[in-house]
Amino acid sequence: MDFSFLAQEEFLLALVDGLLVTCKLFLASWVCGFAIALVMANLRDVRFAAVRFVVSAFLEYHRNVPTVVQMLVWYFAMPELLPDSLRLWINRGNTEFLFAWVALSLNVSAYFAEDIRSGIRAIPATQFEAARAIGLSALGGVIYVILPQAVRLTIPTILNRTLILFKDTSLAMAIGVSELTYQVRNIENITFRAFEAYFIATVIYLTISLLIMFAGAWFSRRFAVAYR
Repeated sequence: MDFSFLAQEEFLLALVDGLLVTCKLFLASWVCGFAIALVMANLRDVRFAAVRFVVSAFLEYHRNVPTVVQMLVWYFAMPELLPDSLRLWINRGNTEFLFAWVALSLNVSAYFAEDIRSGIRAIPATQFEAARAIGLSALGGVIYVILPQAVRLTIPTILNRTLILFKDTSLAMAIGVSELTYQVRNIENITFRAFEAYFIATVIYLTISLLIMFAGAWFSRRFAVAYR
């Protein structure tokens, strides 16, 4: 094995830049996806059948179509539905990151929404009644009483999906996002050191994944659910 290419500044900077893009894409997608999921989880059981149908269709699409296909649809197909002037403006810009962010956010939100919905259903009905009894509105009861408990209950499944989301950021290379895997592939093409280049990528992905797992385990212990 020969890792001497890391001594060259251009390759080291490429790895750092790729890692930064990966982390930005991961964090932005997680935050946006979780926010969307909170809304979707509550809309899943509204009285209006049309709303339930739209939400169900959204969730089924994003849970059953491969993530990379969703990303390609957003990058190549969606701009074709826009007016010519807007499409040309998008094509002139560096929109790869934006479309990858949208695709990953919507994809992970579908899984988060179902996890949170399961957590909501696990909350005893008396919690809803207690929230109303202390003067909270229906919406206030959900926000301040039900959702915090539901999220606690679903920490293990949310953690698992978080790990998958972090690894799915590598799919963004399919539309030209210069994340870690994209940069590693470029380094391999230039240096012809395939094993060394992908070994470095493996170590980086494994290290960050383990850190996410340790953080999730700490969070689970710190905010464990304990009914008395």
